[in-house]
Amino acid sequence: MKNLLALLLVSAFAMAPAAAEEKKPETKKICVDLQGKDGKPVIDPKTKKPKQECKEVKQHKKHDATEVPVKK
Repeated sequence: MKNLLALLLVSAFAMAPAAAEEKKPETKKICVDLQGKDGKPVIDPKTKKPKQECKEVKQHKKHDATEVPVKK
Protein backbone atom coordinates (compact mmCIF):
# COMPACT_ATOMS: atom_id res chain seq x y z
CA MET A 1 0.00 0.00 0.00
CA LYS A 2 2.85 2.41 0.83
CA ASN A 3 4.48 1.67 -2.52
CA LEU A 4 1.26 2.51 -4.36
CA LEU A 5 0.89 5.79 -2.47
CA ALA A 6 4.52 6.72 -3.14
CA LEU A 7 4.07 5.93 -6.84
CA LEU A 8 1.02 8.20 -7.04
CA LEU A 9 2.89 11.07 -5.39
CA VAL A 10 5.86 10.72 -7.73
CA SER A 11 3.63 10.65 -10.81
CA ALA A 12 1.71 13.74 -9.62
CA PHE A 13 4.93 15.75 -9.25
CA ALA A 14 6.20 14.53 -12.62
CA MET A 15 3.06 15.81 -14.38
CA ALA A 16 2.94 19.22 -12.65
CA PRO A 17 5.68 20.97 -14.71
CA ALA A 18 4.07 19.88 -17.99
CA ALA A 19 0.77 21.46 -16.99
CA ALA A 20 2.48 24.69 -15.90
CA GLU A 21 4.27 25.07 -19.25
CA GLU A 22 1.05 24.89 -21.26
CA LYS A 23 -0.71 27.73 -19.41
CA LYS A 24 1.97 30.43 -19.74
CA PRO A 25 0.27 33.56 -21.05
CA GLU A 26 1.79 35.28 -24.05
CA THR A 27 3.46 38.54 -23.09
CA LYS A 28 4.46 41.62 -25.01
CA LYS A 29 7.11 44.18 -24.08
CA ILE A 30 5.80 47.77 -24.13
CA CYS A 31 8.20 50.74 -23.82
CA VAL A 32 7.10 54.34 -23.22
CA ASP A 33 9.29 57.45 -23.16
CA LEU A 34 9.50 59.11 -19.74
CA GLN A 35 8.39 62.74 -19.52
CA GLY A 36 9.43 65.38 -17.03
CA LYS A 37 7.11 67.75 -15.16
CA ASP A 38 7.24 70.19 -18.05
CA GLY A 39 5.98 67.56 -20.52
CA LYS A 40 9.29 67.19 -22.39
CA PRO A 41 11.02 63.79 -22.70
CA VAL A 42 13.76 63.05 -20.15
CA ILE A 43 17.13 62.69 -21.94
CA ASP A 44 19.79 60.27 -20.64
CA PRO A 45 23.06 62.28 -20.37
CA LYS A 46 25.31 59.33 -21.34
CA THR A 47 23.46 58.09 -24.45
CA LYS A 48 21.73 61.38 -25.42
CA LYS A 49 18.52 59.38 -26.04
CA PRO A 50 15.16 59.60 -24.23
CA LYS A 51 14.80 57.39 -21.16
CA GLN A 52 12.20 54.66 -21.51
CA GLU A 53 10.06 52.74 -19.05
CA CYS A 54 9.40 49.17 -20.21
CA LYS A 55 6.79 46.69 -18.95
CA GLU A 56 5.80 43.12 -19.78
CA VAL A 57 2.03 42.89 -20.33
CA LYS A 58 -0.18 39.88 -21.06
CA GLN A 59 -1.81 39.59 -24.44
CA HIS A 60 -5.43 38.50 -24.35
CA LYS A 61 -7.10 36.57 -27.12
CA LYS A 62 -9.85 38.38 -28.98
CA HIS A 63 -13.20 36.64 -28.93
CA ASP A 64 -15.37 36.61 -32.04
CA ALA A 65 -18.63 38.40 -31.38
CA THR A 66 -21.97 37.06 -32.52
CA GLU A 67 -24.10 39.20 -34.78
CA VAL A 68 -27.07 41.03 -33.28
CA PRO A 69 -30.34 39.80 -34.86
CA VAL A 70 -32.28 42.45 -36.79
CA LYS A 71 -35.77 43.19 -35.49
CA LYS A 72 -38.57 42.89 -38.06
